[in-house]
Amino acid sequence: MSNTFSPPKSPIVIEPKQSQAENCVIWLHGLGADGHDFEGILPQLDLPQEAAIRFVFPTAPIQPVTVNLGDPMTAWYDIKSLNLLAETDWQGIAQSVEYVHVLIQEQLDAGIDSQNILLAGFSQGGVIALYAGLTYERPLAGIMALSTYFPDPEQASEFLQPKAEQMNLSVFYGHGNADPICPLAAAEASKNTLEKLGLEIEWHVYPMAHQVCYDEVRHISQFLKSCLLQD
Repeated sequence: MSNTFSPPKSPIVIEPKQSQAENCVIWLHGLGADGHDFEGILPQLDLPQEAAIRFVFPTAPIQPVTVNLGDPMTAWYDIKSLNLLAETDWQGIAQSVEYVHVLIQEQLDAGIDSQNILLAGFSQGGVIALYAGLTYERPLAGIMALSTYFPDPEQASEFLQPKAEQMNLSVFYGHGNADPICPLAAAEASKNTLEKLGLEIEWHVYPMAHQVCYDEVRHISQFLKSCLLQD
């Protein structure tokens, strides 16, 4: 991994309460947030005690962000333009993807099968979750892409060819119809790109802005159960 990638702290790890972890969700936050961002959502997911799911919440490195006037903040990659689908920081994305692959390997080393590992991400974190999942060498349980996008859709099909192991991957994509940060049109273009790559998308649009709402939390819970708790 590039020496320029330096997370400011170790990931937050939430272990299952009543059993040893058999599944893992690696959940990436959005621009300017940290690993605590989605920690509070866990009680709302209403997962059964026997779920045996470990949640890993990493924090992105602190780095200058162009659209933030160059001021440093937690970011998985630089955002160079308010047009999210253009001027993509592919190098930064690649570094963060490699870091997520390292986190997956840590779970494998801990005895969790790759098919019991699910990647999730909000906004910037969703971009990394999608790329990290689709380029990983082993089959995964699924990907949750929340209020996010797929940069540079025209170039994406050349930049990314999903591994054969991921072509049957379950992908949840949720977005707000009033999102001012990542417009719904950008998400729809991204969804179309993913479908052109051969993936089937579980697509949801909610009456919300750049956030997570009650109905989406309910659907996230159902998606996690379907990916990780099916016999």
